[in-house]
Formats: sequence, structure tokens, C-alpha cells
Amino acid sequence: MPGTVLLIAAAPVGRGRLVDAASVLPVLAAVPPETLAGTPTASIVELADPLDPQTVLTRLRAAAMAPGPLTIYLIGQVHLDRRQRQLHVALARTTTATVRYTGFPWHWITQELRLRPAGSTTILADLHSDAESWQALTAHPLDAGPGVVLYGRVAPPARRRTPATPSYMKALATILRSGHRPPLPQLHEHAVTQGLDEGAQDLLPVHDPGAPQLITPAPLAPAAPPVPQRPLPADSGMDPHAAITAAVEAGRHGEAAALAASWEQSALRMHGPGSKDAIHWMEVRADLARFAGDPARSCETWLAVASARLTSGQAPDSPDVEAAADRAHHLWDRIRDPEAVRALGPALVSLRRQVPGRQRGTLLLAQRRLEQFHTQHVG
Repeated sequence: MPGTVLLIAAAPVGRGRLVDAASVLPVLAAVPPETLAGTPTASIVELADPLDPQTVLTRLRAAAMAPGPLTIYLIGQVHLDRRQRQLHVALARTTTATVRYTGFPWHWITQELRLRPAGSTTILADLHSDAESWQALTAHPLDAGPGVVLYGRVAPPARRRTPATPSYMKALATILRSGHRPPLPQLHEHAVTQGLDEGAQDLLPVHDPGAPQLITPAPLAPAAPPVPQRPLPADSGMDPHAAITAAVEAGRHGEAAALAASWEQSALRMHGPGSKDAIHWMEVRADLARFAGDPARSCETWLAVASARLTSGQAPDSPDVEAAADRAHHLWDRIRDPEAVRALGPALVSLRRQVPGRQRGTLLLAQRRLEQFHTQHVG
């Protein structure tokens, strides 16, 4: 099956740049796409010093929806936003003060990849950190989700002021230029040996029993198969996520939606509305509607997710609430049926008054689009 490769090299412009991320792209570009992907054929998307988090999200979302294996090569630097202490990948406009609005939240990566089949997604990362993010990562290692294989390194704060070289990724790309792609543990080991001779002992140790993760110089063997994303009822003997994924891949979107709705009803009975399990299955239904090409239904469901999270006591600026509002807005912008736009618009405007999110002007944009469609209807 054809693979997909997403190359992301991102770093701030100016004094905030810790790593010359884009310098490795020419070396990666010289590698055949099928070698980067580890598949007979592959398509490739490249993002060099992107400016806008939404641009990165759109490309990541499209890549996550593609069938077949997905390999993400991520080069850049990570920072914490000072308000919520959430980790972000810095983009071209990111500064220490604006990381919450101009950086790409790490948890967006895990959310976009969560419905992909376990083992079909690989992230190879060469990341650099400042003192604050390094300390946070030492206490809370990176996690890309139970079904995602994650290899690479997070470098500690550099002592020199000049941007560092992404030596791990350059070594990895140089190995792949030969046209040979060894298994991931060996590929990682070779990249560490060739690219990180100095200071390799400072690699951040990351461990997650659910999947291989960013690791120390000694490579870890692949871990046991990932566990389901949510606990299953006792005596069930099945993984609903695997069944739903299989239905989607076969084009049986109605069956997938029915399975998710059934598990949602079970969660409601067992745990009640507003519970983590019930909200999880609402989110799955919203994603399934998007996969099925129904942005109106997906938007409506994300609106319900945001409302459920707020009702359960989550703060309007919490990452999960903001993510639900952003997804609802994203899907609403893609609805082309005027009646659906007008029907869902008031709820979105009301939500944006409560949850403006990290992008500036979201409420005004929603109001303008709704007014435009009302004017067309009256005219």
C-alpha cells in the first residue's frame, strides 16, 4: 500500500532560533520518497519554517486521513506556554511570549493521529529544548499516543548561542540516501552512532510501555502491542477501535458510526454524561463524520463535545475544550450547504464567545461568515 511522508522543519526567525531546522531538508529531499516511507511507493509533503499553526494542522490532518503507513519527520524546537504549561513546537513567528498563539501544540499531534491503525504511524524527531521545556520533559516525557512509534532525540539547552545543527536527523537522512532503510531500531541506532558522538549522554530518556518512544542512545526494542485507548467492559474480548478502523478503511462509514454510537451509549449508562469515556466516544463520532465527508455532522458533534466538557466543569481555556471549539470552527468553515451553515452558525458564535481559543479574531470571523450567509439568504 502507498505510504505518506510528512516533513516538518520549523524554528523561529531571529534570536529565538535554537536549531537550524531547515538545513536538513535538502538531505532529506535527496532520499527517494519510498525509502523515507519504507513502502514500495509514497507521496511526500514538505513544510519548511511554517508560519501558522493552522497550516501545520491542515497538512497533518490530511496526512492522518491518508490510507497506508504514515511517517512524520519532525525537526525543530519545543517550548512551554507560560499560561497552561503545555508543550508546543515553535514555528517561524514563535517567541517566548507568544508560544501559546504562534506555536503548534504537541497534543494536536496525538489527537490527529489517535484513530489511525496501531503501528501504521511513525514519528522520527530531532527536537531541541530550552531550560524550561527540558525540565518539564524530564518530569513528563513526550507521548505521541499508544499506537504511534516514536524515535529520535530531544536535545538539552545548548551552551552556545548559535543555532544547533540537527545532527541526529542529518545522520538519519545520510543513511537513507543509500537507498537502504534498515528496521527502525537499527536505523535509530546508526543515526545515534553517526550523528551524536558529542553529548549523546544528554539525550532525554523517554519511556512509554504502550509503544517505542524517544529513547536514550541504547535503542529499545519495539514494545508490546498497544493497549486500547479506553478500558473495555469486562468479558468483551474485542477492541472497538480496531473494529471501527477496519470499517472505515473498507469504506463502511455507517457501520463505523453505529459502532461508535453503541459504545457511547454504553459509556453513558456506565459512567454518565460528561464522563471521560462518553466524551471520548463523542469525539470518535465527530472524527468518523469527517472521514465520511460530512463536515456538518462533524461540526455539530464537536460543538456537543465542547459543550459537554464545559458542562462537566472544564475551563474554557483548557486544551481539550479549545481543541473541540477549534475543530468545530474548522469543520463549519468547510460546510458548503447554506442551510447547514446558518443552522450551526449561532451555536458556534455562542461557543466562540466562551472559548475564543488561541487564534485571535475567531469570534469576529464566525460572526462575519454567518452574517454573509444570512445576507445571501435574504437577498
